Amino acid sequence: MPGRRDATLLFVTRSTRLFAYGFLSIVFVLYLARIGFGGPAIGLLLALTLLGDAGISLWITTRADRAGRRRMLVVGAVLMAAGGLAFLLTRRVEVLMLAAIVGVISPSGNEIGPFLSIEQAALSQLVSDRQRTRVFAWYNLAGSAATALGALAGGWLTRFAQLGGMSDLASYRVLLACYAIAGAVLAALFTRLSPAVETTPAERRVPLGARFGLHRSGAVVARLSALFALDAFGGGFVLQSVMAYWFHVRFGAGTAALGSLFFGANVLAAISALLAHRIAARIGLVNTMVFTHLPSNVLLVMVPFMPTMASAMGVLLLRYAISQMDVPTRQSYTMAVVAPDERAAAAGVTGIARSLGAGLAPMIGGAFLLTGGGAPFFVAGGLKIAYDLLLYRAFRRMPAPTDPDPNPGDS
Repeated sequence: MPGRRDATLLFVTRSTRLFAYGFLSIVFVLYLARIGFGGPAIGLLLALTLLGDAGISLWITTRADRAGRRRMLVVGAVLMAAGGLAFLLTRRVEVLMLAAIVGVISPSGNEIGPFLSIEQAALSQLVSDRQRTRVFAWYNLAGSAATALGALAGGWLTRFAQLGGMSDLASYRVLLACYAIAGAVLAALFTRLSPAVETTPAERRVPLGARFGLHRSGAVVARLSALFALDAFGGGFVLQSVMAYWFHVRFGAGTAALGSLFFGANVLAAISALLAHRIAARIGLVNTMVFTHLPSNVLLVMVPFMPTMASAMGVLLLRYAISQMDVPTRQSYTMAVVAPDERAAAAGVTGIARSLGAGLAPMIGGAFLLTGGGAPFFVAGGLKIAYDLLLYRAFRRMPAPTDPDPNPGDS
């Protein structure tokens, strides 16, 4: 069946991409510091990777439903390969800034670029509304597991390379080369998708007054985007590459220990995402998003208070065990409250809002990146707690069509 084959292929592309993101996140800030960049300069480059992603993703995702989802996915994969090559081949600041803006580089280990938005829209088209949250949970599990394996592979590969006589800088460059190759592999995989992932000709007509590919759902997408931007702004202070560097400065953690830490963190995140659809089936998507995310952010604030590397890692791992339940539910909720022909655009606009929010944070956080202090965790946790409370206030009375009936006895 074309639909099942396409869905399987989308799981493969996500896993390939997140594996590459995982191993790059372990060494990206270490690499920039090793080639001579200071804290503020690293913060600026991290910000440019995320802000540039917002612009590129806006252009690609708002056209994908009408210009062709497969075509736009290939464009994104080519930009991923180009970004990796640029950071591999030059140290010139102006070229790296351009590559950060135009290329697709993930310093966080998390999804970045136009891929997620378009793949979500395609999957929503391939499965029923009732299946969507469950499929998104497995889709996120595949990504988290791939990120975990990528982080583990990246950390230990550099460790073994250094033990074999390779310099730390040379070992980091090996991972940059692998990242560029992963982009080329993705481009080839996306060409194998069938026309079943595309919108119908009738859906490609742009309604009068549509902006950014949105028409009926513009207001709700704007509200969601503002909230998601706040959440991502908080998360931008604790990108995976930033936390890796924080553990390195604060406790002297090596790449092997960091790889193992984020392997465990992403495995726990994968499990938590898989449980999300079961909880949502009982209490609804919005309640699941808030009531699992809020305690995870309290744990995030506690990390810098831990006196040892083991205890700090333990609290962070506990946080990851519940932190990702909001991801498939957030994605499914967005797809549920917009029209089918707006799904790629809605996912794109909300994703871009997250990229903009995350991109602003490193500009501020770069100043204390090299100190080893707890400010990134305090700021991130506080902002994300505020997001949880505001989201609940704004959307608790707007359930998704697939949410359980709160009054099943009423007729």
